[in-house]
Amino acid sequence: MTQAQILVVDDEQIARENLEYILRKEGYQVVAAESGEQAIEALQRQDFDLVLTDLRLPKVDGLGVLQRARELPSPPEVIVITGYATVATAVAAMQQGAYHYLAKPYQNEEVRLLVQKALEKRGLRLQVAELQRQVEAQQGYQPLIGKNPKIIALQKTITQIAPTDCNVLILGETGTGKELVARAIHHLSGRAGKRFVAINCGAFSEELLASELFGHEAGAFTGARGVKKGLLEVAAGGTFFLDEVGDMPLSMQVKLLRVIQEKVLIRVGGVNEIPMDVRILAATNKNLRREVAQGRFRQDLYYRLNVVTLEVPPLAERRDDIPLLCQHFLTKFATRQHKQIDQIAPEVMDILLQYEFPGNVRELENIIERAVTLADGAKIELEHLTPDLQKHRLKVQRRQRREFLTLDEYEKEYISWILEQVEGNKTKAAEILGIDRVSLWRKLKRYGLG
Repeated sequence: MTQAQILVVDDEQIARENLEYILRKEGYQVVAAESGEQAIEALQRQDFDLVLTDLRLPKVDGLGVLQRARELPSPPEVIVITGYATVATAVAAMQQGAYHYLAKPYQNEEVRLLVQKALEKRGLRLQVAELQRQVEAQQGYQPLIGKNPKIIALQKTITQIAPTDCNVLILGETGTGKELVARAIHHLSGRAGKRFVAINCGAFSEELLASELFGHEAGAFTGARGVKKGLLEVAAGGTFFLDEVGDMPLSMQVKLLRVIQEKVLIRVGGVNEIPMDVRILAATNKNLRREVAQGRFRQDLYYRLNVVTLEVPPLAERRDDIPLLCQHFLTKFATRQHKQIDQIAPEVMDILLQYEFPGNVRELENIIERAVTLADGAKIELEHLTPDLQKHRLKVQRRQRREFLTLDEYEKEYISWILEQVEGNKTKAAEILGIDRVSLWRKLKRYGLG
């Protein structure tokens, strides 16, 4: 079992050494600081489970130490100690998040019991956080849906490379599910119990991207009041996913390359190297070979990321998976919206099977979510699709129909299609058809389209 790390802060040497003696005798690892400034420096250097700090300290007092400790990503418990036991200071300490308040003079046994209880609380908090991370990881992971040979081959490759810990470059059009592939790799790897952290490289300015990736020290730039861990540090032991890596500025590519090569990072405004243990997965919808040739992406970084390349096929190349995906999304959104919808009308499925899906799986998911939202029965009907998809119906019918049609049948379908295009405006329809309104009215009556 790992020994608890405790930080003791007191400007009085005798009091500080007495606490050190009590705690070390109990088997704890103790670091001592004689000022608030030293305590904050220690909090930046290493993680602690518990801080015992005197309230009255020069310059940065105990409440200042408490505040800085509570700002850490995994904050330690804090016990505030003072010889000036007043209700006001006790309330202030507890309101700012202190575990407890201890008044001098105190008994050694009182300290031991209070420290033990504080560490128990910290342990429970860490267990809950870990369980929450595991639940979030399970919820965030979805197996790849599909029986298409390309998807089966992709699933097989993911299973093979997931345990290897190598860097992976995931290629594919927007909306194909590149992040889903990254999450599958993480879920099947030895890092599954740790964090999966993702960032979109095209969503930030260069300065913000550097701060998000590497973190920053206090005063590194305007507004940087405290130390902030970067996402690469947050992902320690886990997997880091760089989405749209092809949009990363060249200067940031240099910094990322060093992190991957040296396995250390330096926070913005800092000088200390921080060891980094993460697996790097990257994705892009760009042709990185072309980007390298045109000088927009570093060749050395490309080779570092491209240890293994996975290509996610567009939905148009795996149409046989559309019914499976539709059913998956139907179940997902019907459950979420508490609706009893379990069917898709045949004419709706016909349209979806023929549609090109420029937005790929993400677009299909949006279509089904919209349809479920609008549906009030047990089935997704044509009327629940977007107007553009509804107008796709005649094209689908024509493509699928194999028998020969009479001239009247062709004319009826054509007039019906024209009316759909002009949203029922008969004057416009007559102009397009090259006939007057009376002739159009007769044809509508004849074909029962009036």
